[in-house]
Amino acid sequence: MIGSEINTVITPERIELPPGAVLKLLGDWQDYMKLQRQLGSRTVPRIKYRLGEIWLMAPLPKHGRDASLLGDIAKVLLDRLGQRYDSFTPITMSLPEISGIEPDYCFYIQNWRAVVGKNRIDWQNDPPPDLVIEVDITSYTDINDYLPYRVPEVWLLKNNELFIYRLQGESYVITESSYFPNISEIVRQCLLIASEQTTSEAIRWLRNFLHSKE
Repeated sequence: MIGSEINTVITPERIELPPGAVLKLLGDWQDYMKLQRQLGSRTVPRIKYRLGEIWLMAPLPKHGRDASLLGDIAKVLLDRLGQRYDSFTPITMSLPEISGIEPDYCFYIQNWRAVVGKNRIDWQNDPPPDLVIEVDITSYTDINDYLPYRVPEVWLLKNNELFIYRLQGESYVITESSYFPNISEIVRQCLLIASEQTTSEAIRWLRNFLHSKE
């Protein structure tokens, strides 16, 4: 187990983790599916699977606030570009026996036509999201979790710093976003404003900033 053991309960009847806790269990795909069914429509704790391991994480309030802010930033910038897109949160990506993961946000941008009107996405046959956003407060996120899906671009916010990963061949490398130049600086400024004021003020600043560039 990684994280706090206080008030952690994992039984066939209950799954409870205190905020900020991360729990690693040994288990196979069938164990993961059982836990998923047990959680049902609950969004907390988060759950993911990689070969032989099941991870559970109970987000802190900062996690949700920062994830929501990053999603809003991406939407404002995409709207600025006049770009069509579909966004999803929460969402579960899964490849049977291989991987199960719940990104904070995902965006279909270039491949938006592939998911328009769909209630379910076939992760084995449909294209992956063009952009995934992850906020890591508790060392739960591993960028390589997205390799089986071949997600082209992943934003990872860690320690209030945005890292842009893009898929090159069979691995991810830190580079610039293929969609938004200087996104790291924009996110840094928005996080600062949100911490001192509110997320709404951060988004208002971003819209005014973009308007000043016209």
